[in-house]
Amino acid sequence: MPSGIQFRDVSFRTAEGRLLLDGISLAVEESSTTAVLGRSGSGKTTLLRTVNRMIEPTAGEVLVAGQNVRTADLITLRRGIGYVIQETGLFPHFSIERNVGVVLEAEGRAKEERQRRSRELLGAVGLDPESFATRMPHQLSGGQRQRVGLARAMAAQPGVLLMDEPFGALDPLTRAEMQDMLRALLDRLHKTVLLVTHDLDEALYLADRIVLLEQGRLVASQTPEEFLRSREPAIVSYIRAFHRGEHQAASHGGAQ
Repeated sequence: MPSGIQFRDVSFRTAEGRLLLDGISLAVEESSTTAVLGRSGSGKTTLLRTVNRMIEPTAGEVLVAGQNVRTADLITLRRGIGYVIQETGLFPHFSIERNVGVVLEAEGRAKEERQRRSRELLGAVGLDPESFATRMPHQLSGGQRQRVGLARAMAAQPGVLLMDEPFGALDPLTRAEMQDMLRALLDRLHKTVLLVTHDLDEALYLADRIVLLEQGRLVASQTPEEFLRSREPAIVSYIRAFHRGEHQAASHGGAQ
């Protein structure tokens, strides 16, 4: 399968000399979901932001659909990439319908087209357009705002979707609902997705491939099954950290 996103020996060093990405080479298959794991400061978000040129690598190349992003027209590049973050960044004085269609508005699309597309996408993310289109962001719950943010990211029908801890601020039950919704949506739409998360269970549930970064270096790029079976020390430590509660509960049960 061809690569939707390709990193070729990508490095990034800050102006102060700190190396945040160190020679990363990685191919994200077209129409697949790749989750990027790693502790805080490992380079996850930095890597994600090189795709839409919010960060310019100091070495190496990033390609989207075979084109070097450095030579692409920046506006065209970003309109072809949906971007979803934890805090959705909705415009507080725009209605939900207008928030979803704001990219189309910037492209000069007709009002009728924007309204139709916005309502179509609200339905796709599980929000009844008749009920939600005219509401304002402050009238929605956190989970509902996150659904609007996802709808907005898909408004211009991008081939690539970048997601940076999109559900990190949500409670566990709402987060699970969002994961179910996203998984069903991606099964239908076949986007190339790069998902940054700290949550191993989220990565295992949503991703076709799991990437682990450590201190700006690529430790692993594996299927979920390979990741869980790995004996790589960094992977074993990461998995163990997520299952400490289970082990503790088991030890309590055994002591009774």
